[in-house]
Amino acid sequence: MSNFLPHKKRLLQEVYEKASSEATEKSFSGIILHLEQVLKDEYEPLSYKSFENYYKAIVENSEDYNIKRSILDNLSRYLGYDNFKSYCLEWKTIEHTIQQAISKIVITIINKPLLVMPDFIKQNGFGIAGILLIGSVLLGNYSLPKGKDKKEAGIRFGLFSDPVVDRKCMYWDGTEYKITSCEDRNPYRKVIPIDTVKLKYFKKITRPDTLTMDNALRKSWYSKSDNVVEFFTTDGTNPNNGKELDITSKHMLTKYAGDSAKKYMNISYP
Repeated sequence: MSNFLPHKKRLLQEVYEKASSEATEKSFSGIILHLEQVLKDEYEPLSYKSFENYYKAIVENSEDYNIKRSILDNLSRYLGYDNFKSYCLEWKTIEHTIQQAISKIVITIINKPLLVMPDFIKQNGFGIAGILLIGSVLLGNYSLPKGKDKKEAGIRFGLFSDPVVDRKCMYWDGTEYKITSCEDRNPYRKVIPIDTVKLKYFKKITRPDTLTMDNALRKSWYSKSDNVVEFFTTDGTNPNNGKELDITSKHMLTKYAGDSAKKYMNISYP
């Protein structure tokens, strides 16, 4: 799997970024402990220590580390891909698209001595600096960016559009907001204008038993309706029932958050 080191590195980075956006505890250990629980519940167990070893070796030290294919597949599924192969194929497609477009640009320049810039460059405002950059790429003096940076480069080159720009709406899927087209006609979705803050930070806490006084008291929010209590990561309105959220108190944690919070029941908090 050494040939896939860049892919594994980017995969681990994106998995960590997603887990970071979901976890209530924002320390490194808190984030990967959250990831451990998610993988255990939805895929197959992966200890937080194993992920830590992968991350430190591959991401921080750029050293290869043997990871079972089934684990790579599950980490890819966590990001929304079918498996690790489909994850790798997406970036291969992006790289091919960029390289093909660059080749066409340079051919156009060579065949027109007056240096009439192609419409592609005009429309994207790439200019002479862009041409010099492309030349550097082709001469081997500059490398195409990797992973997510490669995708962003493609957006800047105008090879494909940014999905956030194209899809300016979102919907609540029961636990978090998802980006969609404003033309989405799915009758089971309530499509609303995109709110980048809610999209990134507003999520339902699906494992309230992981809440404690340290990570949730006045750091999370809740709504109670028909004796059903739901916890959320930030303030706002419960998309499931329209109820305004309240900041989480000691009483709500000890009564509804599970044993991890109940053990603090007799401790006084300000």
